[in-house]
Amino acid sequence: MSQTPYLVAALYKFVRMEGLPEKRAALQALCEAQEVRGTLLLAPEGINGTIAGPDQGIESVLAALRALPGLGGLAPKYSRAARQPFYRMKVRLKREIVTMGQPDVDPNLIVGTYVKPQDWNALISDPDVLVLDTRNDYEVEIGTFERAVDPRTRRFRQFPDFVAGLKKEGKAPKVAMFCTGGIRCEKASAYMKSQGFREVFHLEGGILKYLETVPEEQSLWKGDCFVFDQRVSVRHGLLQGDYDLCHACRRPLAAEDKTSPLFVEGVSCHRCHDETSDEQKRNFAERQKQIALAKSRGEDHIGAMWRDEEEA
Repeated sequence: MSQTPYLVAALYKFVRMEGLPEKRAALQALCEAQEVRGTLLLAPEGINGTIAGPDQGIESVLAALRALPGLGGLAPKYSRAARQPFYRMKVRLKREIVTMGQPDVDPNLIVGTYVKPQDWNALISDPDVLVLDTRNDYEVEIGTFERAVDPRTRRFRQFPDFVAGLKKEGKAPKVAMFCTGGIRCEKASAYMKSQGFREVFHLEGGILKYLETVPEEQSLWKGDCFVFDQRVSVRHGLLQGDYDLCHACRRPLAAEDKTSPLFVEGVSCHRCHDETSDEQKRNFAERQKQIALAKSRGEDHIGAMWRDEEEA
């Protein structure tokens, strides 16, 4: 058997969608029947999610998605995992498939210019281009592109505040933006276009497609790419990285981070130790105890749940 038996498919598409409750029920049933786990988010503006399972199961789910109106061209980013990276399957209905909190922004109507991974290096090497990482601070911390500006956001809904700062400074540069799989920078590009920025470009397929297709010796990427599943991070070739996760704050941890006296597995790390109350820490400790007990029985414990990228 392959050492990486699970196929992982990260996908999204902005498209007008109707009949969402019926679609949710059908997709939930199909995924469970095909032993597929992960998260799919459905909203009037489109679909977003990451799923993992056996190859045949993933292909069955993707075939069903592509049969839906407007999703025929759905093009997932694929990678592999040695073990199932999700604990359960969730198909959820949302108001937005990636939450910016700007209801008038519609990538179905206006969006920036896509740039292929093979053309990305030339664009971001131009000194007149503002290279913008639209991800959040804990993601940027473990890896980003050369020359990239970190907007220092904790949540994607803070991105409009960063754009307002650029406008206040009178800056309207040529912008090249990127994110994990393409969805956040696609919506961010629509927002910047709506705010009067004319030359807005974004990396097609996101960091994942770049790491999959651009040879490492030609790469301008430095570090790992955070992903929203149990792998925590991937690097070139979409190989799993070496990061772990703080299950209290859901931020990535390097090996040296776990040597901090503030790190308690499942309870706190050096970043979140002062962010939670004693009661929360006691609850986290009890959850970690149950996770350990489940692991000793060879079972998964869904208390170790992962945050969706949409919620980031």
